[in-house]
Amino acid sequence: MGRIPFVKMHGLGNDFVVLDARARPLVLDDAAARALADRHTGIGCDQLVLIEPPRDPAADAFLRIRNADGGEAAACGNATRCVALLLGRERGLRRVRIETLAGLIDAEILPDERVAVDMGPARTAWREIPLAREMDTARVELALGPLMAPVCTNIGNPHATFFVADAEAVDLAALGPVLEHDPLFPERANIGVAALFDRRRLRLRVWERGVGLTRACGTAACAALVAACRRDLAERRATVVLDGGALDILWRDDGHVVMTGPAATAFVGEFAPALLTGR
Repeated sequence: MGRIPFVKMHGLGNDFVVLDARARPLVLDDAAARALADRHTGIGCDQLVLIEPPRDPAADAFLRIRNADGGEAAACGNATRCVALLLGRERGLRRVRIETLAGLIDAEILPDERVAVDMGPARTAWREIPLAREMDTARVELALGPLMAPVCTNIGNPHATFFVADAEAVDLAALGPVLEHDPLFPERANIGVAALFDRRRLRLRVWERGVGLTRACGTAACAALVAACRRDLAERRATVVLDGGALDILWRDDGHVVMTGPAATAFVGEFAPALLTGR
């Protein structure tokens, strides 16, 4: 196998190594994904993204997502925006449909090249998160330090959103990994801490499962807006401000969550296949 091309992209600083596996299949195990994601000996990224041929004839491509720890994620909002922009430019399209493990996702490239992505319906039942046992997902029985009673939501991935007075004051680097692995979450969970500026503007910081502290997480922003609405803390459309910038989130009346934000290419390159084996 010759050298393998890649595109390094990011959405608000949430960064990805994007590999095109449509013409040439590329199978990566957990160790290979970790090697590529390593910021010292690999390329470095929060997630590794593979564009594969679609299984569903209605889709333009299949998106496979690997976290930095090698584990697979069903969906990633920021990665979906990046891939939608790539596919749209490649085909001269404004609308693309991307297949993921979480289902089909429709994306629209706006005139300013921001991308609006329909992330599908917010799932709020305890089995859909999933949680280990039945409870009210709008006020979950979980607490650690200053964090308590999160709202749990599934937006392709499980999320627990804690509301606090000051998101900056929370030691998320210490609390996040403990909560991510709490026995309540059989598939682990993304942990968000959110503070309200007003009913149309939220501040959010995120500990992403399999990644750690991240500058932005699109599905977490969607989950935070849904959580705030369920607590009657926000309107159904609001701006969510993450460490890397802001996303516009709309929870439509039909239950679907639409996320709008930027996507950017950092650079392109290629790597030797030996990197996949750690050599």
